[in-house]
Amino acid sequence: MASVPPDIGRPELTFADKIRAIQWGLVLLIAVISGIGIAMLYSAANGNPQPWASRQMARFAIALVPMVAAGLIDVRYWFRSAYWVYGAALLLIIAVDLHGTAGMGAQRWIDLGVIQLQPSEIMKIALVLALARYFHSLPAEHAGRLSRLIIPGLLVVVPAALVLKQPDLGTAIVLVVSGAVLFYLGGVRLWVFAAGTLAAAAAAPLAWSLLRDYQKTRLATFLDPDRDPLGAGYHILQSKIALGSGGVFGKGFLLGTQSHLSFLPEKQTDFIFTMIAEEFGLIGGLALLTLYFLVIFYAFAISLRSRSQFGRLLGLGIAVNFFLYAFINTAMVMGLIPVVGMPLPLISYGGSALVTVMFGFGLVMSIGIHRDVRISRLGESRVG
Repeated sequence: MASVPPDIGRPELTFADKIRAIQWGLVLLIAVISGIGIAMLYSAANGNPQPWASRQMARFAIALVPMVAAGLIDVRYWFRSAYWVYGAALLLIIAVDLHGTAGMGAQRWIDLGVIQLQPSEIMKIALVLALARYFHSLPAEHAGRLSRLIIPGLLVVVPAALVLKQPDLGTAIVLVVSGAVLFYLGGVRLWVFAAGTLAAAAAAPLAWSLLRDYQKTRLATFLDPDRDPLGAGYHILQSKIALGSGGVFGKGFLLGTQSHLSFLPEKQTDFIFTMIAEEFGLIGGLALLTLYFLVIFYAFAISLRSRSQFGRLLGLGIAVNFFLYAFINTAMVMGLIPVVGMPLPLISYGGSALVTVMFGFGLVMSIGIHRDVRISRLGESRVG
């Protein structure tokens, strides 16, 4: 009996096969974290579902649709669409600069009537898609050539510069760091990173001169929060008070004094982790971080099982992106890094961030469902 050639793969997955292959454990983890976020938004409004908890619940229900849909769509489609998605996200960021809506001292949103869209959140996923496709198509021996890094470098620098202009330092940092991680995973040599680090250090004085006054104040406040306790240092000092007052087990749900007496600023967005720590203590904070770890571990496990380089790079990039979200926010409210304005993923109030994060994990689900798909450097593919 003749052996089956190795290039002959399995038949295409049916819709029923895809439904059975959905990583329901990942969906459950995301639902649990989002549920915690909705509960904390309910607490932030002093036990009232308005104005945050009910809206966030509706947004979560809506975001489930694109997440599951993205998972069911063949990963080869996302490979072919990567540059188009990136281009659309870049155009939206440019549109923000031309016709964006300003709020809290920044111009980051586009008013679509029904929702306020923040294109920089979309770019976090679009950039990972584009870089995953580029490095998938780049032969490994070419990854060390500087001429081959100009295009991916521009893919990172252009949106990061536009986002920084809004200004949104936190998102710009996420774009640059996640881009650097994709460069490393794509096979770029370490000497390139060393050269880039030296160049960044040399350009530090210029970067400082380009910072806005409030950004310079934030950096100075990070080094010495007590220099202006009722002004620039107020946010982080109140955050630290709330973190410490929660103790090991917390004050109890709806019983956080710093948040309910309005000492804690932006308790529904940037500083919501502080409210969790105040009401549920060290145990509650560690429990949430454990859930985040499980989500990241799940995404890593799914990504590493993919037979295509594109799938591995895409999944790992999204996992790193999610880690940066959580790390920057929690480190910020603890005073470990300067305040940059970064939502806590799946917890903080906001539609663009929630939908984008869930869509990103939809792509991870697509990688898992279609893990046996192999994609050539030219985009031709087979299942096998």
